[in-house]
Amino acid sequence: MQGFYNLSNKIRETLQLDAFVNTVTYGDIFEVDLNKQTIFPLSHVMISGATMQSNVWSFQVSVLCMDIVDESKEFPEGTPADFRGTSNEQDVLNTQMAVANRLLELLLKRRFICREISARRQSTVRVFC
Repeated sequence: MQGFYNLSNKIRETLQLDAFVNTVTYGDIFEVDLNKQTIFPLSHVMISGATMQSNVWSFQVSVLCMDIVDESKEFPEGTPADFRGTSNEQDVLNTQMAVANRLLELLLKRRFICREISARRQSTVRVFC
């Protein structure tokens, strides 16, 4: 089944080219090395299932895009303290959602592997901190 390898390799290659990704991993989320040896931002790819219908495979893919939230960020004057908090959480959310968006856009435009791979128009992005 070449399609699975094409999909997983193309996702990995695309994420590796993104300016806001330093490490790409694959597999069980509990196997991800979250120690200080891992170079963040990190994108983790998981295939949670697959179905086949009329010789077409549909894979359920989860891509976790994450970075470390710095609790000691200094902010420019004029930004309300109660809105900005004391971290770069908003910056992390912004950059990592942009990573997910760029990956999804490439899938939707079918610029991956000669139209062999595409994404559903309706995809979900879940944020957690």
